[in-house]
Amino acid sequence: MSTQNRTEHGEPGRDTVAGVGEFGLIRAITEGRVQPPTTLLGPGDDAAVVAAPDGRTVATTDVLVQGVHFRTDWSTPEHVGRKAVAVNLADIAAMGATPTSVLVGLACPPETPTELVTGLTAGMWAEAARARVGIVGGDMVRADQIVVSVTALGDLGGRAPVTRSGARPGHVLAVCGRLGWAAAGLAVLGRGFRSPVGVVNAQRYPEPPYAAGPAAAVAGATAMIDVSDGLLADLGHIAKASDVGLDVLTDRLRVDQRLVEVGSALGADPLHWVLTGGEDHALAATFPSYADLPEGWYQIGTVLMPDTGVTVDGRPYEGPAGWEHWR
Repeated sequence: MSTQNRTEHGEPGRDTVAGVGEFGLIRAITEGRVQPPTTLLGPGDDAAVVAAPDGRTVATTDVLVQGVHFRTDWSTPEHVGRKAVAVNLADIAAMGATPTSVLVGLACPPETPTELVTGLTAGMWAEAARARVGIVGGDMVRADQIVVSVTALGDLGGRAPVTRSGARPGHVLAVCGRLGWAAAGLAVLGRGFRSPVGVVNAQRYPEPPYAAGPAAAVAGATAMIDVSDGLLADLGHIAKASDVGLDVLTDRLRVDQRLVEVGSALGADPLHWVLTGGEDHALAATFPSYADLPEGWYQIGTVLMPDTGVTVDGRPYEGPAGWEHWR
């Protein structure tokens, strides 16, 4: 994904974003794309029009910066595009909503190859199709490095949003989706390896369980969060917002055999990846003790009285609980 692409005179070549031009690039990434029924008016006007049957719209945004959230020597443009969309749609699902559409902001140097941008947007369209949402608009600007900003919208289907503040003592704590895979992939890539492909690809782009969010809401979830910075770190947000304690039981966590094998090869503890590794974008939620957990969800702990914080097997966890920005 090199961005060095200039003519012998130092001007951007024809196969760069500067050479193609803004509107030529827009045509290249939008023409022939299929939109879902929720897109009433897609790219091409000053703004898009998206259906909101519920009468309310759930909205979120994330920014991915080259060298911080992705590395161009580790990921293809398609990987980065998929990741940019997935991390946003996971937040929509964590509110108990169904994703409907995304808007994309792209900043890049003028000498950025056109094929990089078309690859990036191909990944976005692929992930959008997986979630059955439309890419309805956005913006492109010049910058010194690649920055991708995605805003996602969602529909609550007539339900109340599932926030972080509804957990109560006696509720059960459950998760849906993979934990620890992206952290294992990061460890593998950091050692200069590119396999096993399963864990490496988990770091390149997540596969959030989008449908699990609305399903949890229907089943009575009382609090929910997208696990982006690490299970323990993100559970801390629920504990604080709900004024409760949360205890994670390690014998309930599912540590995949592939993580065990990678941990053995690298001399690392796979349980640490599961507890503190971010970027898998699984969902964690609390439910009343009488609720039937939806398909794919499984209990990993319990909700306790306030002032206990987030514990592991009844004890504070030693070491960082997950990723912290600016540190």
